[in-house]
Amino acid sequence: MRCPEREDDFATRRKHLEGMSDEELHAYFWSLVDKIVAPLIAEACTHTTPSIERSVLLRMGFSSIEAKALVGGMNERGLLGHGAGRLVLELAKRKGLSVREAGAELIEGRHWQELER
Repeated sequence: MRCPEREDDFATRRKHLEGMSDEELHAYFWSLVDKIVAPLIAEACTHTTPSIERSVLLRMGFSSIEAKALVGGMNERGLLGHGAGRLVLELAKRKGLSVREAGAELIEGRHWQELER
């Protein structure tokens, strides 16, 4: 099975780029990237799952058991939509702890009231 050959229209399609400098092309490229990624970011801001949040915590260095405990605690308190990783990171910054220490303290039952604000 052969695909029909596509007409070479590159010269026509690139006309609007001809007069742009490297800096303008760079800016144009990133504006297109922003347009493409915007719906993905909007979706990610409004939709998450415990599985996604556990995955984020795993990449932050937590074990699967720790990640499950943290996500479970956040889910029980209605905090999961704020992002498990973000909540642990912000708590760590506020308390002057490492991310792992902040997560461990949450697992031990401390600081939950601070996240619920």
